[in-house]
Amino acid sequence: MAPQSLLQLIWLASPALPVGGFSYSEGLEAAVDSGRVHDEASAAHWLVEQLHLTLAPGDLAVLAAALPAWHAGDQARVRVLNDWVLSTRESAEFRLQTEQMGRSFLEWLKLHHPDAQACFDGLATTYPIAFAFAAARSGADARSACLAFAFGWAENMTAAAVKAVPLGQSAGQRMLARLAQEMPAAVDDAMARDDDTRQAFSPMLAILSAQHEHQYSRLFRS
Repeated sequence: MAPQSLLQLIWLASPALPVGGFSYSEGLEAAVDSGRVHDEASAAHWLVEQLHLTLAPGDLAVLAAALPAWHAGDQARVRVLNDWVLSTRESAEFRLQTEQMGRSFLEWLKLHHPDAQACFDGLATTYPIAFAFAAARSGADARSACLAFAFGWAENMTAAAVKAVPLGQSAGQRMLARLAQEMPAAVDDAMARDDDTRQAFSPMLAILSAQHEHQYSRLFRS
């Protein structure tokens, strides 16, 4: 990979990117509140399972499909994939997350790509589709883009676990290392999926997310 492309991917994966990913726990806070997650081991298990059961077959698979669509300028395909993301968000919080992060990402993209607004015109932009656009413009291949997306997700989720359980920073680094070991297999799974095998079926996560909407005390927006 060209150095500039690599640097762009590192930038896209950074929690410092101003898209608001740090403010969401994606149901983890509700899992802590219910006692399902209560220490380092249970938090690590939760996030590894989420990586393989929801992120890989869902958002990572969408990203892998959207990248070549952006390369080809296939707006119809991009719209279909974006609609799929919206239709598979099973709670108000999950839909809010992908829409808010998508809008924020678009604002950032407009600073770097003059045609970004036109490319997303009429689209209720979701986060994976916006990320795919940025990755395509960086010149990255689909596998590298998916690894960057997964690592950015893992950093945000590990930080959420450290705050919500709570855990120490060393525990967070051990969890992040374990997630990094799992990422290549998750990306392989995502890239092998097509429109018929891509899925976002995680009923207990959806239930926890819905419960989180009414949770008495919380740090995160999901």
